[in-house]
Amino acid sequence: MSQPKVLILISGNGSNLQAIIDSVAKKEINAKIIKVISSSADAFGLERASNSSIPTFVHTLKNYYKDLPRGDRPKARKQFNKDLANLIIYGNKEGDDDETPKDHEKPDLIVCAGWMLILSPEFLSPLEDEKISIINLHPALPGQFDGTHAIDRAWKAGQDGEITKSGVMVHKVIQQVDAGEPLLVKEIDLIKEESLEDFEERVHKLEHEAIVEGTVIALKEITQAKEKSD
Repeated sequence: MSQPKVLILISGNGSNLQAIIDSVAKKEINAKIIKVISSSADAFGLERASNSSIPTFVHTLKNYYKDLPRGDRPKARKQFNKDLANLIIYGNKEGDDDETPKDHEKPDLIVCAGWMLILSPEFLSPLEDEKISIINLHPALPGQFDGTHAIDRAWKAGQDGEITKSGVMVHKVIQQVDAGEPLLVKEIDLIKEESLEDFEERVHKLEHEAIVEGTVIALKEITQAKEKSD
């Protein structure tokens, strides 16, 4: 089987992207990173990708919302997700196979490494049809703090004595936010009187380990599934 192809979605600093890039270079991850797509043109992760000669693309939601009244935004959001799927599958927003660039590569795996936008059915359904797997890194334990600001919420719950452990997980992406099957879970103790900044630093360190290990697990599943189908 040829080397699996990975596409990474980011929105910000890209430290988890860097962990994947470094692990590919060390051959800890047996895959080729074919592209990095960012939801922000200002994301530092774009520079990280460029420094490693990885093609990048910026796909921003604000371009879809431009000059639109709030009532029209849900339709624009659906188009944003549909176009994102088409860009990944066909290399163009129209979803036209005849217009696919000759050098376009379709991924075997999509890794959400700090992608801050919810992925809707308009994005997920076409990728499921193409049998492209999607995983996400989330800084909380399964079912604990789904959605945004998970690190802050976990820290506060720990300081309030509501929980003694938090963690990070890498899970399969489904339509329900942060509710897909976990591939990997790592726990971390909550420490009383610890600052939010120190807790956040410990979580990010754990994330860098988890995103690499979770990607390896997902790629192994993909490889095994292809071997069975051959």
